[in-house]
Amino acid sequence: MRDHAALGMLRLPTEILFEIGAVRHAPSTALRFGSRVLIITDPVFSDADWLAGCRAEIAASGVSELITEVTPELPIDGVGRIAERARQFGPDVIMVFGGGSAIDLAKVLSILLLQDVEPASLYGEHRVRPPTLPVVAVPTTAGTGSEVTPVAVVSDPDRELKVGISSPLIIPRVALVDPQLGVGAPPAVTAHAGIDALVHAIEAYTARQATIDQPGQVPVFVGRNGLGSLLALQAVEVIIRSLAGAVHDGADLRARADMAWGSLLAGMAFGTAGTHWSHALQYPVGAATHTPHGLGTGLLLPYVLNACRHQLTEEFRSLGQAMGVTGDGDAVIGRLAALGAEIGLPQSLAAIGVAEADLERFADLGLGVGRLAGNGPQPATKERFLAVLSDAWRGSLRP
Repeated sequence: MRDHAALGMLRLPTEILFEIGAVRHAPSTALRFGSRVLIITDPVFSDADWLAGCRAEIAASGVSELITEVTPELPIDGVGRIAERARQFGPDVIMVFGGGSAIDLAKVLSILLLQDVEPASLYGEHRVRPPTLPVVAVPTTAGTGSEVTPVAVVSDPDRELKVGISSPLIIPRVALVDPQLGVGAPPAVTAHAGIDALVHAIEAYTARQATIDQPGQVPVFVGRNGLGSLLALQAVEVIIRSLAGAVHDGADLRARADMAWGSLLAGMAFGTAGTHWSHALQYPVGAATHTPHGLGTGLLLPYVLNACRHQLTEEFRSLGQAMGVTGDGDAVIGRLAALGAEIGLPQSLAAIGVAEADLERFADLGLGVGRLAGNGPQPATKERFLAVLSDAWRGSLRP
C-alpha cells in the first residue's frame, strides 16, 4: 500500500465560487481586474440572455469584446488568429464561458496577449514565464475541470497528437461554477464530459506516489498525494451517484449540481496529481477516430485499472466504498463498465473504428506522452500498453 499522506500539494485559483446562479457575479468579478474585458464563449451561448446581461453590466463601467470562434480540439493556428484580433482590443482581463476548449483558449491567450512568443515554444511543463493576463473562468459543462487546472491542451497540425501547455501561471485567477449553466446540455455531451471527470478523479487517486526530487522546480503534475486523494474520492462518490441521471434527464438540477461539484473536485485533484494511462492512450485513439476525448478515456479506464490491479489492492477498497460496491478490483471495474454502458459509451475500440493493425503504433504513441505514461501506478511499457489496447479493442470487460 502506498502512503497517500506522505505528501500533500494543491495548486488552485485564488478564488473559487460554487453556487447555483454564480454566473451573476461574473461581470463584477472581471471588473476587479480592469475595465477592458475580453469575453470568450462557445458559439452556442452567443445569444444567451445571461451573456447579454453580463455585457450590459460591464458596459456601465467598462468595455467588452466578444469572441465566439471556439472550435473543438483547439487548433493552434486558429489561436494565433484570435490572438491578433484580441491584441487590437487590449484587454485587462479575460472572462470565459464554455467547456474545456473555450477555457483552454483563454489560458493560451493569457500568455500570447502579453508576450511575443511562438506557441510551440510553450509546449511541455514550466515553459511559461510571467506576465500573464488574469482569467475568470465560468464552465458550462461538467467534465474537464479546466477552470481550476494548470494545463491547456491544443492540437498542432505539425504533430500527430494533441499537446499540452502546463504551468501554474495559467491557472485561472477565479473560477465561478454555476450548475444551472449545464441544464439542457445534450445527453452525449453530458455523458462524455461527465465520464471524463470520473476518469480525472480515479486517475488522480491511482497515479504514482508523489515525490518532489528537485527543490525549486516542482513538476506541474506531482502524482498522487494526500490532499488530492481526499478530493478525488469525494468526486468519485458524487459522479457515480449522478452521472446517469444527468445524462437521462438534462433538466435534473440536482444531478447537474452533483456533476458540476464532482467535476470541480476532480479538476482540483488532477490539477496537481495529474492523470495517467487512459489519457496517454486516448491521445492516439482520439486523433485516429476523431471521437470525443471523454468517450475514449471512459472506454479505456476499466482496462487500465484491470492492467494495474495488483498495484491497486488498497485503492480498490477505497474506490469501492466511494462507488457503493464491494471494494475489490472486479467490483470496481465492473461498476465502471456498467456505467459506461448505461450512459451509452461504445463498448470496444473496434466499435469506434480503431483497426487492430494500429494497436501497436498506438501503444508506441501513448508511451511518447511522457507526463501521462510515466504517472501510472506501475512503469509503462509497450507490452502493458498493447495489452490494454488489445483488451479494449475486443471489449473483453463489457458487461
